[in-house]
Amino acid sequence: MDTSVKIGDILEGEVIDINYEGGGVVKKDNFTIFLDKGLIGDIVKYRVVKVKKTYGIGKLLDIIKPSDHRIPSICNTSEECGGCPFQSFKYTNQLKWKEEKVKKDIEKIGGLDANIVKHIIGMEEPYRYRNNVQIPVGFKDGEIAIGFYESGSYNIANMSNCVIQTEISNEIIKTIKNFMKEYNLKPYDRKNKTGNIRHIGIRTNENNKAMVIIVTGSRNLPYSKELIRILTENFKDIISIYQNINSGNGPVVYGKKFKKLYGEDKIVDCIGDLKFSISPNSFFQVNRVQTKILYDKVKEYMDLKSEDIIFDLYCGIGTISLYMARQAKKVYGVEIVEEAIKDARENAHLNNIENVEFICGSSEKILPELKEKGIKVDKIVVDPPRKGCEKQVLDTIIEMNPERIVYVSCNPSTLARDLKHLSESVYKVKEIQLLDMFPGSIHTECVVRIERA
Repeated sequence: MDTSVKIGDILEGEVIDINYEGGGVVKKDNFTIFLDKGLIGDIVKYRVVKVKKTYGIGKLLDIIKPSDHRIPSICNTSEECGGCPFQSFKYTNQLKWKEEKVKKDIEKIGGLDANIVKHIIGMEEPYRYRNNVQIPVGFKDGEIAIGFYESGSYNIANMSNCVIQTEISNEIIKTIKNFMKEYNLKPYDRKNKTGNIRHIGIRTNENNKAMVIIVTGSRNLPYSKELIRILTENFKDIISIYQNINSGNGPVVYGKKFKKLYGEDKIVDCIGDLKFSISPNSFFQVNRVQTKILYDKVKEYMDLKSEDIIFDLYCGIGTISLYMARQAKKVYGVEIVEEAIKDARENAHLNNIENVEFICGSSEKILPELKEKGIKVDKIVVDPPRKGCEKQVLDTIIEMNPERIVYVSCNPSTLARDLKHLSESVYKVKEIQLLDMFPGSIHTECVVRIERA
């Protein structure tokens, strides 16, 4: 496409949409430009920083006239932080955009009718919901900074009160920052391999008990005894403190080595009447209020019968498996993370559930093995990571021919791709329920009911 837009141009325009990273979308002479920020309806001034054949990239300079959908943010770093680009977006409009995005993906990528997408279920109070965070530590303007990264960069938005995480998490972060200043502990520098602390992880449960994880770039954590003393004296609800060692340069927050410094091995949280014992690095849904609604919808879509044999693929610590087990004959949970499988087995014991078998291994490996053993499955639930299901997994599911599949996904794009693959076989996608598990962010959770035609 020929365009008159050039790098360095300073232009004005109206934001007409939001891109998949949470930034605004503008048009200049029918040429699309993706901005780092901006809400639908904003009249903005921006600078063009890149020009490709079919699109450009711009940096927002000023909001000339704010959108009618824009509200004052209660977060003091929302204009910088890339974690929650929707904090200034009216909540009803957040939900509307998320619903429309899923519908577009379902139609364009999945080739399905968007009418199967049901209205998104939002939260009554879309704040303080996040029970697990990993927060970068670094420098900003020569001072220690702790906060999420700014949009599109590794610069830290130095936060004092994150409104999506619990209040105790915010207070713990402030205390650790003050401790680092007092004891002259430096943030870890990946390039020079100097300094100490690179991330802070915090898990909290329904009773506001906390597990703290200090991620260091080396085995050395100076003044660890003093840190334990200060944290435990200030926060009686801290039940455990871990050090995690991660000397890698990649984006992965936690390294393989966890060292317990204080307290209990795990933290226990609840969904409904079930208890779950959670290790430092195990996956557990970050929003327990919406998770209860999500799992209830999974059970509804599964239409469980007492004689059903269920496979739960990518089962994590067994949350969905155990949530279904009391209404089924047998549940097989499959998960590649060995620590998560150990937690899953412990959770089955913790809840006195005996009709569940947890197997460690990749779904693409274990599923064919179960098929070869002659284990007949009635219904399957999958809750894969953001990359979606491996094609081999989907093909094996089709071969095993369960009467019903329920697919849980936090990535509508890969979900739509996988639904297209399933719908080209003997399966029909019947209904997709959306849930807002991550208010303030661009992300959406989907639960899909798929039946054999």
